[in-house]
Amino acid sequence: MDKFEKLTGIAAPMPLVNIDTDMIIPKQFLKTIKRSGLGVNLFDEMRYDDDGKEIPEFVLNKPQYRDAEILVAGDNFGCGSSREHAPWALKDFGIRSVISTSFADIFYNNCFKNGILPITLPRGAVDVLMKDAEKGSNARMTVDLENQTVTSSDGDSFSFELDSFRKHCLMNGLDDIGLTMEKAASIDSFESQAAQARPWV
Repeated sequence: MDKFEKLTGIAAPMPLVNIDTDMIIPKQFLKTIKRSGLGVNLFDEMRYDDDGKEIPEFVLNKPQYRDAEILVAGDNFGCGSSREHAPWALKDFGIRSVISTSFADIFYNNCFKNGILPITLPRGAVDVLMKDAEKGSNARMTVDLENQTVTSSDGDSFSFELDSFRKHCLMNGLDDIGLTMEKAASIDSFESQAAQARPWV
């Protein structure tokens, strides 16, 4: 998993509330177990019409937001079913951080396992960042994980809270497998001792 330390990039405004995981990645795309390739279907039913053509009005189809790495969203982002494909699709598109007033618990946890930083801020702060994102590609936000701040293009800075363990994992690029591999020496030692003590196993 890629390390997340400091990100400066384009932020796309998506002020809709209750964006659920089926909106993020519709059910027909859940057949794959690969984490790559889902970005093209991110927000599929909002991005494309019935003929598969892009809907120009949708924010991520606008030229200024095609390379967005930050998403500023409305309340209760990621609600609905617990599909891990939702953060997979966001990450594959290029989104590294989502900012909202609130997240659904399972989606929130899944983000950290896939290298995405979900940031919870008070409504006033999100409103300021939403307006900043509406300025387009010239307005670049900075997400500083080490200092736990989000800074708008105008210099408005907001601090966010984050569990220290999750912060450690993101900054060091550690998913569940990575955390396990940190204990590889201890695991090898245990297995060696177990093999000697119980050679019949």
